[in-house]
Amino acid sequence: MKNQGKEITPDLLKKFEKDFKADKTAKIVGRTIAKNGFLSSSEDQEASKRNNMTFSIEVPTGKVGNQRQSGRCWLFAALNVLRQEFAQKYNFKDFELSQNYNFFWDRLGRANLFLQRIVRTANEDLEDRHVQAYLSYAMDDGGEWDNAAAIIETYGVVPNYVMPDTYNTKNTHEFDEINASLQRKYALELREMIRAGKSEAEVENRRHEMLSDIYRLCVLAFGEPPKQFDLEFKDDKGEVKQFLGLKPKEFLDNYFDTDLNEFVELVDYPDHEYNHVYWNEMQDNVASSYQTEYVNVDFKYLQQAIIDQLKDGHIVWFGCDVGTDSDARTRGWLDDKLYRQAELIGLDYEMDKGQRLATRQGSASHCMAITGVNLVNGKPDRWKIENSWGEKVGQAGYMTMTQSWFEKYCFQVVANKKYLPQEVRDVLKTKPIKVEPWDTLF
Repeated sequence: MKNQGKEITPDLLKKFEKDFKADKTAKIVGRTIAKNGFLSSSEDQEASKRNNMTFSIEVPTGKVGNQRQSGRCWLFAALNVLRQEFAQKYNFKDFELSQNYNFFWDRLGRANLFLQRIVRTANEDLEDRHVQAYLSYAMDDGGEWDNAAAIIETYGVVPNYVMPDTYNTKNTHEFDEINASLQRKYALELREMIRAGKSEAEVENRRHEMLSDIYRLCVLAFGEPPKQFDLEFKDDKGEVKQFLGLKPKEFLDNYFDTDLNEFVELVDYPDHEYNHVYWNEMQDNVASSYQTEYVNVDFKYLQQAIIDQLKDGHIVWFGCDVGTDSDARTRGWLDDKLYRQAELIGLDYEMDKGQRLATRQGSASHCMAITGVNLVNGKPDRWKIENSWGEKVGQAGYMTMTQSWFEKYCFQVVANKKYLPQEVRDVLKTKPIKVEPWDTLF
């Protein structure tokens, strides 16, 4: 049986050919693109001027981390914010916190909430959109600031050498595949138990057994989280520091001044109404901890919050669409004028930020930390970025971001409440609006 689509007729093809041949430069452009590709053929040779690594305001930071083949950028960026505060306080520039330690608790915490959602929706059809959303998301590496804050606030932090990365945190695909398969199988079992009339106690007991299995899987992959450790390091002055018998939560509470309760995630999502707080339960990762909330306000508030925090010596977590209009993987340039592809091909495919979000053309695909800005007559023209792709990307792991790219492709910024104007603080007082798991705010 043939489908009912409208075919491309010979007459239409003749029209297409005529339209193409009417452009006298098309064949020349086509030869260039065929030989060199779209990017190289359209590169702006003036880009290096815009991506100068000189900044009028710059917070001193150490060596960049490397998330390798994992989606832990959100966690690296958050821990970079904390470690920079520790580095300043204790004069230890290259101090690094263990991403593996906090990632362990993230995996277990998400499994806990996943199984609870499955229990809650057990009587819904398997094809229900919410059930399918829960099943399809088990278990992605991605995350938000509130995810990192929830783990850190609940379980504390440890130095990197206490629980360093394993093969499985550097390359999460194998673990994620097993973890997702295990949880989906358990989801079917829990649904069957509830539909068969098993008691709440029986279901909960089985759910705990499932969590124990997932804990075992995490220990096998990442190692067992330390309950106690010794903090020992030589600071930048050559002085040896020793703090013995610390517990992870004690380390956080006593050696870091950052109050995670004072931070909020500002977002610029023009496809949603401004001046509201939104919440997507699908991003939550620790029970009875932070909801993943987004304070949707005009972009000017995101930008000013960054500048004010940088001026006070604080680096800033942010989320962006890193792979769009950029050479992020080699030179580390986030520059929307780097490639002039629309000019090259003579086709306008530009959309504004709201349109890109609404059509799923754009999203916050990567999280990093902003460590500097260049101000000209009080206005920013470029930004310095600390990434988590190792030292071979950009300049020793650091990147530049032009102002126009920033406005187009930055979606999320974390700010301490004290840097927010009263009109934004008033928004914080409003009740969060829950959005669906498939919302663009995810």
